[in-house]
Amino acid sequence: MNLKYKIKNLPHTSGIYLFYDTKKELVYVGKATDLKSRVGSYFKGQKTNRPIEQMIHEIKDIKHKQTDSVLEAILLEGVYIKKYQPKYNIDWKDDKSWNYIIITDDVYPKVVTIRQHELDNIINDADFKQFKYTFGPYPGVKTKEMMQILQKLFYISTCSVPESGHKVKPCFYYQLGQCLGVCTGEITSAQYKKKVIAPLVKFLKGNKKSLLKDLERKMKIASQKEKFEEAVRLRNQISNLQKIQDIALLNKSFFNKSKVVDNRRLVIEGYDISNLGSDDKVGSMVVFESGMPSKGKYRKFNIKTVVGQSDVDCMAEVLRRRLKHEEWSLPDVFLIDGGKPQVGVALKILKEYNLDVPVVGIAKGPKRNKNEFIIKGLAQKSVQENKNLFIQVRDEAHRFAIKFNRSKRKIK
Repeated sequence: MNLKYKIKNLPHTSGIYLFYDTKKELVYVGKATDLKSRVGSYFKGQKTNRPIEQMIHEIKDIKHKQTDSVLEAILLEGVYIKKYQPKYNIDWKDDKSWNYIIITDDVYPKVVTIRQHELDNIINDADFKQFKYTFGPYPGVKTKEMMQILQKLFYISTCSVPESGHKVKPCFYYQLGQCLGVCTGEITSAQYKKKVIAPLVKFLKGNKKSLLKDLERKMKIASQKEKFEEAVRLRNQISNLQKIQDIALLNKSFFNKSKVVDNRRLVIEGYDISNLGSDDKVGSMVVFESGMPSKGKYRKFNIKTVVGQSDVDCMAEVLRRRLKHEEWSLPDVFLIDGGKPQVGVALKILKEYNLDVPVVGIAKGPKRNKNEFIIKGLAQKSVQENKNLFIQVRDEAHRFAIKFNRSKRKIK
């Protein structure tokens, strides 16, 4: 089976890809939000600065493993790098981007992230008390966001253990139901290791299916024993593990389907289609960060696949091409110049890429004399507070698209 056939049949899902040489040795492992797009990009002949491309001619076989989320792809990549030490992962190692998760051997184990050079220093320190578990490496990962996800999924405590006989005010996470009571002394060390650390370790090892079975069994037992609070907690944990969102690595509020965004740090990508005839179709992407245009991140798109006039199909093409660029950070909100049809296709494309990012559309009417908001996945409050900003982004996307189209027509 040749490589072209294998690439053609790769899925548009998250996972890891494995490159093998003529000796059938694993020489490189990588992660992807879209396996087919990512792997295919190596063989298109358009060279970038990715080191593996220098050796792509050595690749004679490709395998892959799908995952339910990007988070799981990241963790699985770490498992493979640690186990097989693929030579091109190791040869191009960059200490600044290689991160590890360690679990300490404390009474209430701590879960922290460290970089490669910090790990080397600890290992070489004869006086250091060895930690219990080490997971990774995780190249090029935003560890802060990853730890926030793991903390919510597994109720990892970050609070202090109270001294014997002392009453302590519950921590913030306890009040949110995300701490099981380390700060209040409600959970013992043995219970914490059993309920928090053991499931976390199984997940970090890539054994999610086995973990879900364990949690379902424990949920049934808790229910039978009429420990209903524990049964509900386990039910919620199972549900959250089953629907881990890829966007979670970039958006802190991934559990909240009605997200409220902070307008002081809001990142919006705005899109519009300029259609001045069946042959002159272009798309625009503008980026606003903290209320200001970030023109260095603007992008232009020549429509390549749409025949005739269809703004909806043009929008679909633009969004698919944009989302293939994993190196571009995702925004807090996608702003679409258009109504329900355009918003609908945007949601469809995001679903194809397993992304859960809010979408706001602004229907302008035939004469561009109205602003009807279509809101998906975002709290009404956020839209009202940022209404003028959304309109500004919409207008800028429209201006940029028109300018690009006119420049093309002048060249003709």
